[in-house]
Amino acid sequence: MSKKTIVVVGAGKGMGNHIAKKFAENDFRVVLMARNEENLAQYKTEFEAQGFEVYTKSADASNTDSLKAAFDWVKDQFGVVDVLAYNAAILTAGTPTELTAEDLMEHYQVDVASALFCAREVIPAQLEQGEGTILFTGGGLALYPMAEYTCVSIDKAALRGLAFALNQELKDKGIFTGVVTIMGNIAEGTHYDPGMIAEKYWELYSKRSDVEVVYK
Repeated sequence: MSKKTIVVVGAGKGMGNHIAKKFAENDFRVVLMARNEENLAQYKTEFEAQGFEVYTKSADASNTDSLKAAFDWVKDQFGVVDVLAYNAAILTAGTPTELTAEDLMEHYQVDVASALFCAREVIPAQLEQGEGTILFTGGGLALYPMAEYTCVSIDKAALRGLAFALNQELKDKGIFTGVVTIMGNIAEGTHYDPGMIAEKYWELYSKRSDVEVVYK
């Protein structure tokens, strides 16, 4: 049986790499995507030192042309993306009256619109094989918005809605979509340790039942 592929958009020391590691431990081929090539090279070294099959591709979540080029490369190299984990987000603060419409749309592109763009990059091949998984990193601000983080609150709510909508559309065609709603600040050595939270992504992938896991 050929090895399955997971693409993690928004690789990094927080959730991104821990999600990737969890799937790599279960014999997945890992493709890490992020903007910074130097960081990606470091992540590749770290994963290979643990015996994992890992590849990296620079991609900017704010630019769909960049994402398209990255996914074209992945599909050319490996074919079907069995699992997409979208973990990219802009997490800066800002109250409603401090934000412009342009600010809001800049955040929305990375936090939500590019999540859908990436999903649409992998869905056709998943439909063809009759199986696939799309996972999103959600946040507690989707359920309990804060004025100080208006963009994050709006976008995590929208991303949550997108996860449910995609699941409704695609579940009967073999594609499962889920979201992990993280109710606190991610930090190693705490209840919100990214390694512990990553278990919930694997749980969603394995059980394919509940659309959302609320981690609190």
